[in-house]
Amino acid sequence: MSHSEIPGGVTAAQGFQAGSIYCGIKAANKNSPDIALIVSNTKAVAAGTFTTNKVKAAPVRVSRTHLASPDVRAIVANAGNANACTGVPGLENAKRMCVATADALGLRRQQIMVCSTGRIGVQLPIEKMEATLANSAQCLSLNGSAAAARAIMTSDTFPKEFAVEFSAHGKKIRIGGIAKGAGMIDPNMATMLCFITTDAAISRTTLQKALSVSVEQSFNRITIDGDMSTNDTVIALANGVAGNKALKYGSKEFKAFQAALDDVTRELAWMIVKDGEGVTKFVEVHVHGAASLADARRAAEAIANSTLVKCAWFGQDPNWGRIMDALGYSGAKMREELVDIYYDGVLAVKGGMLAKTPFDKLREIVRQKRFTVCVDLNLGRSEHIVYTTDFTQEYVKLNMGDGTGG
Repeated sequence: MSHSEIPGGVTAAQGFQAGSIYCGIKAANKNSPDIALIVSNTKAVAAGTFTTNKVKAAPVRVSRTHLASPDVRAIVANAGNANACTGVPGLENAKRMCVATADALGLRRQQIMVCSTGRIGVQLPIEKMEATLANSAQCLSLNGSAAAARAIMTSDTFPKEFAVEFSAHGKKIRIGGIAKGAGMIDPNMATMLCFITTDAAISRTTLQKALSVSVEQSFNRITIDGDMSTNDTVIALANGVAGNKALKYGSKEFKAFQAALDDVTRELAWMIVKDGEGVTKFVEVHVHGAASLADARRAAEAIANSTLVKCAWFGQDPNWGRIMDALGYSGAKMREELVDIYYDGVLAVKGGMLAKTPFDKLREIVRQKRFTVCVDLNLGRSEHIVYTTDFTQEYVKLNMGDGTGG
């Protein structure tokens, strides 16, 4: 049961519409919409994962409660204002966003998932947003995925959308999504929003299981700067319009669904890394031979988040000494004399010491826009992969602004 890529993003699945509207939150440019809307035309179930940051934005708190609704029909998201660290007024404003959207669509507040991204600590211009949302149904289109993807962009340089199709129970099933994110990206969710739709018939519980697994192997394995945001959200909606028998957890049809969903989230996650603020390189850090899964993850994340390591990559320097240093403070179980390190399969370190590979050969690899760093701890069978970037002067410039991101 293989799947194939199709166009359409978040509106590729049957029974979904999307669109965007301009409110003036993000920019005083009517060609720059800042509110996105995704709607299922029929009853749908929802699944979600949210930031693990103890400081959670108001929309995160509201959406987590609405997730339990047996019929979630729409997602509304704004860019330019995170509605985070805004206290009780911020919480009320998030609820008012839901009410305004529900009124426009003829739905109930609990049927709306709400998200925000942008500056932290600033109250939403809620009255202006309510007036804009009153006419939001008019923006909806069966081809509105690209417009919605552009509306949620902040420091992103391109909209991110992806969709696939596969067959189950003799029916064509589609899964599609859009995402945003370019800074404050770290495993366990980051300043990124991802909205996924599917026309598969699947229970809320089974969808949640599938999404949790998918997020773990995609969005929880990317890091740009090691900062975890207050607003991170992944939401999936399933409306059953494909007409398949409800997917049973563990069945071959469910496994096909999981594989397709994993492909969507992974592709969107990779787009986020490639669009990292000021980055020039996409790097896969693969740690294997660890004594435990926890150790593999600690080691991989220490390397992927090391400012010194990332600066070396930007300088096209295969500085394996900095990788060894990161391994040493990662908290992972290790023995220096057992560590092997490879760049794109080329041995750089053997047994914790410099290998015989010429430096210029390693440097040529690090000059590439994409490469893999593989670390073998030689202590067990556990492994973990993190997708990361280099660290550039441009990143510093982009984050010296007059506001805070969320």
